[in-house]
Amino acid sequence: MAIGLTAEVLFWVSIAALLYTYCGYPILLVAFARLMPRYVSQRDETPHVSIIICAYNEEHDLPGKLENTLALDYPAEKLEVIVVSDASTDGTDGIVRQFASRGARLHRQPERLGKTAAQNAAVSEASGEILIFSDATTWYQSNAVRAIVPNFGDPSVGCVCGKLIYVDAASSSIGRGACSYWNYEIFLKKQESRVGSLIGVSGCLYAVRRSAYVPLYHEACSDFVIATKMAEQGLRTVYEPNAICFEETNRQLRNELKMRTRIIAQTYSDLWRHRRMMNPMHSGFYAIQLLSHKVLRYMVPVFLIGILVGSALLAAHSVYYFSLLTAQGGLYLAALGGWVLERGGLKSRLFALPQYFVLANLAAVIAAYKFVRGERYARWEPIRASRGQEGSPGRVRAPHRGSYR
Repeated sequence: MAIGLTAEVLFWVSIAALLYTYCGYPILLVAFARLMPRYVSQRDETPHVSIIICAYNEEHDLPGKLENTLALDYPAEKLEVIVVSDASTDGTDGIVRQFASRGARLHRQPERLGKTAAQNAAVSEASGEILIFSDATTWYQSNAVRAIVPNFGDPSVGCVCGKLIYVDAASSSIGRGACSYWNYEIFLKKQESRVGSLIGVSGCLYAVRRSAYVPLYHEACSDFVIATKMAEQGLRTVYEPNAICFEETNRQLRNELKMRTRIIAQTYSDLWRHRRMMNPMHSGFYAIQLLSHKVLRYMVPVFLIGILVGSALLAAHSVYYFSLLTAQGGLYLAALGGWVLERGGLKSRLFALPQYFVLANLAAVIAAYKFVRGERYARWEPIRASRGQEGSPGRVRAPHRGSYR
């Protein structure tokens, strides 16, 4: 009797936590956004802008990226382009020098310290009022800068995140799953921005007010922690859906798992460093956002285990719980099926979402293990093949997804 009651409590508490994480939090955001929306007072201005492109061994993608950047619809005299090479060992530096006459400037790091250290170094040399951070594998729509800078007319805005669109050019199951996941994240970004502030940005297109930029520690996941640095200064990070960029998704499960594990492990470290921001008495609703969007999201594996164990203990005496246990088994078998098909070179739309769901939560478990062990990331090796190796998508405005993030 006691075991049955404990199993039911475990099951329903885990169900409630899971539902809040994926459904309750978005509903809460929508409600707050409608009841107490915070708008951005935009101004049609053209401040001096510095675009900082971080690169490590990007000789295949960098020429196209520089062509794309230098062709942006923004006054050339107000646009500074800095490529910071993180001690690249290929032709990256030479390519930047070839574009020097057209306005691109090279900063080479003497020692490879990682993307965040490279960003810090480039900022110290930048002259723009607005700093825009990009990757060498990201393609911008021509109006991206013009769309993003008016938001800084609002003095409460310290950082602006553009809209990243992932393109699944290879029609892979991992790519489909990543696109579905990202569409959900885009929805959350829109609502968080309307409520007040994002808790993270897309690392390939975000802008920071120069006066608000704070040099970050080298192992920081800058995509995430930059929003917290703004919040600490009483500034907002907002979303601009008209500033659009494109990247191609990973094509292989192991690459996506490796990337997501690294990002989550870095975020664990960032959350721990900034744990004071998770106190609602200190940072208000921003703390609720951090707890809901990050902490609970990364605890989903715990909730899934609770649901599985609870239903397994109750299944022998209840058709209802047996059915729920069977449904869970189906989910994990579908994920396994997606992996088996991928290994065989086959594609399946049916298994794409469960496969990515399991992958994302497996990454959270692995990342937690690495964090507890004290493993930290500051620099890493590229996990994607170059465009020349995988095959170019031609003139599609969506380069391959970068791992140097």
